[in-house]
Amino acid sequence: MEKNIYKILNELRPEFDFTTSKDFIEDGLLDSFDVVALVTELETNFNCLIDALDIVPENFTSIEQIIAVVRKNGGTL
Repeated sequence: MEKNIYKILNELRPEFDFTTSKDFIEDGLLDSFDVVALVTELETNFNCLIDALDIVPENFTSIEQIIAVVRKNGGTL
């Protein structure tokens, strides 16, 4: 699953190396528009519906946080 998320991130923002970042938001790799696009891709790829209350920057700072929000919202891993 982690590889799939990195693939989505790299397709979304190919100019950045997400593997070296500890915080995607703080490091400027993702902005609010990117998070919205990422949520759409996650929902499609992992067969889930991410609750609007979970679409906050804290849930998209790292691969671990993204995996957690996908799992929380019923994503198929």
